[in-house]
Amino acid sequence: MSQAHEVQQSLEEVKALRERLSTGRWQTEDWGLLERVLGSYERLLAMLCEAQITLKRLQTLVFGKRRRRRHGVASGTAVGGGAAAGCDHERHERDTDASPRPGGRAADAEVPSPRPGGHRPGYGRLGMETYEGAERVECRHETLAVGQRCPVCGQGRLYQVPPGVEIRIDGNALLSAIRYEVEKLRCSACGQVFTATLPVDASPEKYSPRARAVLAVGRYYLGLPLYRLEGYQAMLGVPVPDATQWDQIERVADCAYVVFGHLECLAAQGELIYQDDTTVRILALIAANHHAQAKDRTGMFTTALVVRVGEHTICLYYSGRSHAGENLKALLEQRQAHLGKPLVMSDALSRNAADEDQLIRCHCLAHGRRQFSDLEDVFPQECRVVIEALKQVFDHDTEARAQQMSPEARLVYHQAYSRPIMDELKRWLDQQVEDRLVEPNSALGKAIAYMQSHWTTLTRFLSVVGAPLDNNLVERALKLFIRQRKNSLFYKTEHSAYIASVLTSLIATFLQAGGNALEYLVALQEHRTEVFADPAAWLPWTYQASLAPP
Repeated sequence: MSQAHEVQQSLEEVKALRERLSTGRWQTEDWGLLERVLGSYERLLAMLCEAQITLKRLQTLVFGKRRRRRHGVASGTAVGGGAAAGCDHERHERDTDASPRPGGRAADAEVPSPRPGGHRPGYGRLGMETYEGAERVECRHETLAVGQRCPVCGQGRLYQVPPGVEIRIDGNALLSAIRYEVEKLRCSACGQVFTATLPVDASPEKYSPRARAVLAVGRYYLGLPLYRLEGYQAMLGVPVPDATQWDQIERVADCAYVVFGHLECLAAQGELIYQDDTTVRILALIAANHHAQAKDRTGMFTTALVVRVGEHTICLYYSGRSHAGENLKALLEQRQAHLGKPLVMSDALSRNAADEDQLIRCHCLAHGRRQFSDLEDVFPQECRVVIEALKQVFDHDTEARAQQMSPEARLVYHQAYSRPIMDELKRWLDQQVEDRLVEPNSALGKAIAYMQSHWTTLTRFLSVVGAPLDNNLVERALKLFIRQRKNSLFYKTEHSAYIASVLTSLIATFLQAGGNALEYLVALQEHRTEVFADPAAWLPWTYQASLAPP
């Protein structure tokens, strides 16, 4: 807003004007004041409409995101024709319309009726089979046994039937303690002291491998700050200082970093890499920023690389000065020369760029869609054209996954049904610019320019086998580190950030493989010698075979 248009009236003058208008005692000069206030309000609304999406996101945080029910677009504005289909990015609102998909379910297929009460399936009580970690206790009849006469009728015999199951949930501290009071006897003549031995199941060390694993999972999966856990344990009468917790976590990482290195070597040979980063605070690097030269980098990043290697998924994290592109380049330096170029999915930020000649770059289509979704309230007709078109494309990809198509069949499917939609969308975007239907420097113009400038990488799924549509997988993986940042704010040194990267990588990779990450960290500690001798035998998907007796 220029200086000439600034409102010169104070808040008290505006309040007085409202009071006079409400009581009907307005004056002639009030009309000029009212005109200036309304004019400023109009210009403010126009500025908000053209502002970047930061204010839009602030509104969403304060008031929540409004759920919209779209019934399609007006005739002549839809791209590619057909019914709208849904796509999902960072929990955007989904369309509730049930629409047929080309090559998918029949148009007249029955829609499952909702459960009583309006809840979708999956909500309610958990079945007994879900409590895999529960302790099993057999409860037998005190007076009855198989083969006895029925105590009610006295004629039949009792026989075994499947047992009933009752679940009881108890609570404990994350760390519990056992106090062994060891008896000591002293000889009255020679003074020799005889000390009783500890039970066989007592750990030889004060902190067991499971206790250390619990601390690691609590810190790097739950995101619990060590000082907060210290206070919780002190309240329950089992105090564990935060410095002691850190010492025990370091011992877990000392058994795990060789596995992390082997995962890096495997990930370098992967065929599909998802890439993204977020900010991080490391106090040692922040202190170094005060002495940095103007040309030195002062930023700090946590990079997440989620790599598909065959049927396995590997999650790698790096925290420090290097951004996502540099970490990816360092990883690909370990790639074997005879392997082809990997697919790399990311958003279009410049810091994701690596050695682009050594990879096939894909850009996230959901990021492009989100730029229009954030502007839908301001430019509803134009944004709806793009959103409806991309919803059909994402719906086709969902159908391909539901039918478990091979990568080759999925490519053919997209070329048949998604390419016409994307070609029509490209023509529509070009027309908006060529016919000057949109201001290039407006928010809508910038969103269109983003799609046009990255069209080849955004539509890689139409030309390359296995190319994904979005970067959601790595964005979900980054939430583990974002959770830590929101709870703990920072790491003290680069070493502590490295420990966090190693242990979070192993935990996230194990979660992708499925299973109990806590038991995995316990196994790495109990078999440290074997882990260092052969890290490949102690990966999240191979360690169970190594635990089995020969």
